[in-house]
Amino acid sequence: MEHKGNIKILAFYKTAFLCSQKCPADIVLKSYDWAKEQRANGTCIVCGNHSQIEKDVFEILLKGKQPLILVLARGMKTRWEPEIEKAVNAERLLIISPFKTEIKRVTRKTAKVRNEKIVDISNKIVVGYKTENGQLDKLLNGKKKNYSSSKLQPRISLLSNLPSTSN
Repeated sequence: MEHKGNIKILAFYKTAFLCSQKCPADIVLKSYDWAKEQRANGTCIVCGNHSQIEKDVFEILLKGKQPLILVLARGMKTRWEPEIEKAVNAERLLIISPFKTEIKRVTRKTAKVRNEKIVDISNKIVVGYKTENGQLDKLLNGKKKNYSSSKLQPRISLLSNLPSTSN
């Protein structure tokens, strides 16, 4: 596993954010509100940044001061945006890639491996939205890898079931 940033963040209590690529508009808004709340609370979040919702949630969180872990669905990049470099230099961001640097493209397979890594390293899992019988749904219901559904389910919260934080 390749990494960049503060490896000590792995020792923190971590909440994962996972979301299917396509989700209803109300879930997008709930995801933004949730990310802002986590940022304000200083919660350590583990997420990806491939889908638009993941990118948006990550950008919201990046504006805070809390520790973050970004898990890539590709090999480690060599160049990063200034705000990401700033968070790495402030030792509040850890970037992880379970792939060799040569892997440049995100595929269904690399996204699956990324999601498994996020689940593996997180203490709690918040799901913005999961498409029924989709890759994420299968992973979280214990149908992929060797996950036990009885061990995963107590760690999972669906954002649609959480109370809204907006007025």
